[in-house]
Amino acid sequence: MSKKRGLSMEEKREKILQIFYESQSFFLLKELEKLGPKKGVITQSVKDVVQSLVDDDLVSKDKIGTSLYFWSLPSCAGNQLRNVHRKLESDLQSSKKKLSELVDQCNELKKGREESDEREEALAELKAIELKYNELKEEMGQYADNDPAAFEAMKKAIEVAHGAANRWTDNIFTLRQWCSNNFPEAKEQLEHMYKEVGITDDFDYVELAPAIPLRAVGDQMLEGSVSDTM
Repeated sequence: MSKKRGLSMEEKREKILQIFYESQSFFLLKELEKLGPKKGVITQSVKDVVQSLVDDDLVSKDKIGTSLYFWSLPSCAGNQLRNVHRKLESDLQSSKKKLSELVDQCNELKKGREESDEREEALAELKAIELKYNELKEEMGQYADNDPAAFEAMKKAIEVAHGAANRWTDNIFTLRQWCSNNFPEAKEQLEHMYKEVGITDDFDYVELAPAIPLRAVGDQMLEGSVSDTM
């Protein structure tokens, strides 16, 4: 024997609404939980079903004293449905108006874009210009290293890095001196540790080589190119 199918949420809502419409009275939740099974809605589902009806304004609720009462009249449901219908009708009219405006805009944008030989030629010319622009942009990127502004920015970055490196070198010398003064008995261990981390006897401040002017670099490149062709 096949198992009886349970009620859907919408069917449960209809059953609970029947309780209100048939009695046209006020109910506590516990009263509805007792009446629900008589309509085929199990007690455990009544609370959620009632709350969904309240959320949709199909059932009203109010607290009187310490008790919370629920009620719904056929006339209230009819008013609610009429309000929903009016809102949907208003939304439909607004959507139709918006659609009409978009169609007009689309037709307006199509003006002057009709297929023609002149349009095809203009599009082909535009594509050629875009290709040429991309080629020139790529070529300019190849000369970025010779940009005076980029050279000056690189020069300043090197000076900052040089200063930072020497500050850390100075800190290392200071730390070595402090360790030597405070742990003279651990001199050999400290020297071994220094060598392990790369602090050898030739460890010293970094000397910054003088920058070669950008024009000199260009001249050297030019001379190299000339000599290659000879």
